[in-house]
Amino acid sequence: MTTESKSGLDRLVAGYRRFRSNAWGSNHERWESLREGQQPGVMVVACSDSRVDPAQIFDVDPGEIFVVRNVAAMVPPFETTPGHHGVSAALEFAVQFLKVREIVVMGHGMCGGCKAALTREMHGTEPGEGGFIADWIGLLDEARHQVVHHHGATGPTAERAMEQAGVKVSLANLRTFPCIRRKERDGDLRLTGAFFAISDGVLHLLDEASGTFAPVE
Repeated sequence: MTTESKSGLDRLVAGYRRFRSNAWGSNHERWESLREGQQPGVMVVACSDSRVDPAQIFDVDPGEIFVVRNVAAMVPPFETTPGHHGVSAALEFAVQFLKVREIVVMGHGMCGGCKAALTREMHGTEPGEGGFIADWIGLLDEARHQVVHHHGATGPTAERAMEQAGVKVSLANLRTFPCIRRKERDGDLRLTGAFFAISDGVLHLLDEASGTFAPVE
């Protein structure tokens, strides 16, 4: 069977076999240590986009980062209304129980979620037909107004501005969580905004004082 004719699952199983033959054996001591639990120092909030795997971008070993991925790398604000608060539960677990020391929110270039927030192409659709996405990226509505005001609603400049604005929105929402706000104030937790440009593979970090992203040298 050729690579082209293999199903998605076949390729995953082939990758697993390579992992067992190579990475598992060569890093067995690391895996052995993780049997007793995990102690990641960093939580990464990233996009579900298949092109931006945090473990690959940051070249980390198993157990080093605790990762939450969703559409557009969004963090919703703290709220206690009934519902299934998946991102909030992950944050609570990472901060209160794993006691991570850093949270990195990593947006990225060519983000479909941010583009949809900008163009509102999902607006008005039913759940299951785009409505879930529309509701989720509605978290960016306020930021969208500013982006459209300065850059319009289409084009690469507006899209990049929306992608980077999304990181800032998630950072602001993180600070609505009492436990995060308290730990940051006490110096027990650091929040960082990051942006990965798919076009050139360069990581940028946010300087919150100036509001600008600078490439990592």
